[in-house]
Amino acid sequence: MEYFMVEGGRRLRGEIRPAGSKNEALPAIAAALLTDEDVVLENCPAIEDVRVMQEVVRSMGVEVEVLDGQAVRINAKGLTSGVVSPELGRRIRASILLAGPLLARLGSVSMPPPGGDVIGRRRLDTHFHVFTSLGASVTLGQMYEIKVSDRPKGRRIFMDEQSVTATENALMAAVMAEGTTVLENAACEPSIQGLAEMLNSMGGRIHGAGTNRIEVQGVQRLHGTTHRIHGDYLEAASYAALAAVMGDGVLIRDFPVNTLGKVGYVFRKLGIHMEQQGNDCLVPGNQELVIQSDLQGAIPRIDDAPWPQFPTDLMSIAITTATQTRGTVVFFEKMYDGRMFFVDTLINMGARIILCDPHRVVVVGPSRLLATRMESPDIRAGMALLMAALIAEGTSKIGNIKQIDRGYESIDTKLQSLGAQIQRVKV
Repeated sequence: MEYFMVEGGRRLRGEIRPAGSKNEALPAIAAALLTDEDVVLENCPAIEDVRVMQEVVRSMGVEVEVLDGQAVRINAKGLTSGVVSPELGRRIRASILLAGPLLARLGSVSMPPPGGDVIGRRRLDTHFHVFTSLGASVTLGQMYEIKVSDRPKGRRIFMDEQSVTATENALMAAVMAEGTTVLENAACEPSIQGLAEMLNSMGGRIHGAGTNRIEVQGVQRLHGTTHRIHGDYLEAASYAALAAVMGDGVLIRDFPVNTLGKVGYVFRKLGIHMEQQGNDCLVPGNQELVIQSDLQGAIPRIDDAPWPQFPTDLMSIAITTATQTRGTVVFFEKMYDGRMFFVDTLINMGARIILCDPHRVVVVGPSRLLATRMESPDIRAGMALLMAALIAEGTSKIGNIKQIDRGYESIDTKLQSLGAQIQRVKV
C-alpha cells in the first residue's frame, strides 16, 4: 500500500509532457486480438489500468512484450479461448472492450461483469444492443455469454446513447463482419478516432470516425501494424489547470490546444489563459483567475456532454480550479450520479461549495484551502484532490493513490520536476 505526502503552496515552473492516452491505449490492446500477427503500440502509457489490461490478455495466451521507449508488442497468435478470467476481468472497466474483438475473432465470449470507478451507474445496455444487432446471442448471469453462429452480420445500428466504449466495441466487432455496418448516434471522442486509425492500418475499412455516423465495411482478415497512441489530452488539461492556479510558467509539451473541443472554452470561462506554441502549450504564471459571467452578469453553468462538449472526466479538475477563481459558477454533472461526492473533501479543506444534489454543485471562489487527510475515490477525483493538496496550506496525506496511478503515469516524479513537494510513501 502507498500514499502521497504533499506539502502545499509550492509554486510550479518548468516543462512537462503528458503520456499516451489511457482511453486510446486500452481499446488498442483489445484490438490487437483481431489478428495473429504482431501489433506494436508506441507511446503506450505505463499506468496501472494498462498493466492490468495486459495481464488480462496474457492470461488468454496472448504474448505481451514491453519494448524500449514505451512501446508494447502484442501477438495474439496463441489466442484460442474467448474466456476472460473472472478475477482479472473484474479488476478493470476496460475488460468489456475484449468482447468485440473476441466475438469477431472466435465467435464467442465468456466474461465477468467489468470493474472500474464507482461514480454511479454505468450502463452496458448499448454494448449488448450492438452485439445482438450484429447477430449474436447474449446471456447475462455471473458471466456474460456472447455467441454468434458464424461471423457477425453487418447492419444499420442506432445506438441509444453515445457511449465511447460501446462505439469502440462496435467497431471491433464489425470490422470483420459480413457486409457493411452503419453506426448512427456514435460517440466521437479522440480515442475512437485513434482506434479507427489503428484498425484501418490493419486493413480495416472504417469511414466517418470522429462523427456521429460511422460506416464499417467488413473485411475477411486483419494484419499486424505499428500504431502510435496519441497524447492524453485529459492528463494535459489537468496539468494546464494546475499550472494556471499554482504555476510561475509551465510549458506542456505535445499539447495542441486547438484540438480540445469545448475544454478550451470552459477553461477560458474559469479565467485560464493558455498560449499555443506549435504543438506545445504555455500556461503563463501568476494568472488572475476570474470567472467569466454570462450575459448581464448571470452566473455561468458548466456541464458535461459527449465529445466535442466538455468531458465528464475533467469535471472534478474544473471544480477544484473554481475554488481558486474569483466569482460563482454552477457545475452540472449529467452523466454519472456519483462523481460529485468528492467535493465533501474540498469543503472540509475550506472550499465554499454547495452540493445541491448528486448532479449539481455551486462553487464560490476563491477559497483558502487547508491541508487534510484524504482518500482518492477514483482516477479523476483523485487527481483533483492531489491538485487541492498542492494548493493547500500545510501537508496533506492522500491514501488509495492506486486510483490516481490507474490514469496518470509517474504523476509524483512529473510534478516533482516542476518543483512540487510530493513524496510517495510505501507502507
